[in-house]
Amino acid sequence: MARICDITGKQPMTGHSVSHSNRKTKRKFYPNLQVKRFYIPEEGVWIKLKVSAAGLRVIHKKGILEALKDAASNGIIVIE
Repeated sequence: MARICDITGKQPMTGHSVSHSNRKTKRKFYPNLQVKRFYIPEEGVWIKLKVSAAGLRVIHKKGILEALKDAASNGIIVIE
């Protein structure tokens, strides 16, 4: 199961953990993903998406249908 947001396309980034003595070890920064169900009233169906907190804000601002269309046009998801 990939850790990628279905709306924004956010995925894990790499970086360093820096200790007090300034030693650097590799680590990953994961997006804040949640699995949520959304109702699409135009189609009368429920869908389940893995979205980040930023993706939830996008859905809240634009609406679920518009957010899905934008994600499909950006190549993040495939709408069938």
